[in-house]
Amino acid sequence: MLDFIRKTKVASSEAGGITQHIGAYTVQTKKGDITFLDTPGHAAFSAMRARGAQITDIVVLFISADDSVMPQTKEAIEHAQSAKVPIIVAVNKIDKENADPDKVIGDLSQHNIVPEEWGGDTICVKISAHTGQGVDDLLEAISLQAEILDLKKHHPRVLLWAL
Repeated sequence: MLDFIRKTKVASSEAGGITQHIGAYTVQTKKGDITFLDTPGHAAFSAMRARGAQITDIVVLFISADDSVMPQTKEAIEHAQSAKVPIIVAVNKIDKENADPDKVIGDLSQHNIVPEEWGGDTICVKISAHTGQGVDDLLEAISLQAEILDLKKHHPRVLLWAL
């Protein structure tokens, strides 16, 4: 998703085409700058994700629409909930033939992540980082959450944790 926004191909140079190193990136949007802290989703990076949840203001939890909730997803949810950080769910890969974003959202409810459309307080956005579908909606959701939290550009913790 960050590659799509930045119009880069950083992920393609990573093993398996996914994040292998922690990185911080600031992207410019119509609503202002957003700084992302991108952490690897692989099981070996658990401690890095735990620390990421503690130093961020908003967690953007990326979940593959064709895999649903995996062990690392459950772990990331626990880290975010423990740190009392608001979560925005980005259900990614909705462009894939076997994508089932509604199953993902249903599975999340088993982990106390209830979408706004079900009466909960979690923003869920369906996206395709490949095609760009829904990416603007996700950026809008992040900006809205930042506004609700009254985050300012020079706030010392204005980071979003992307898993």
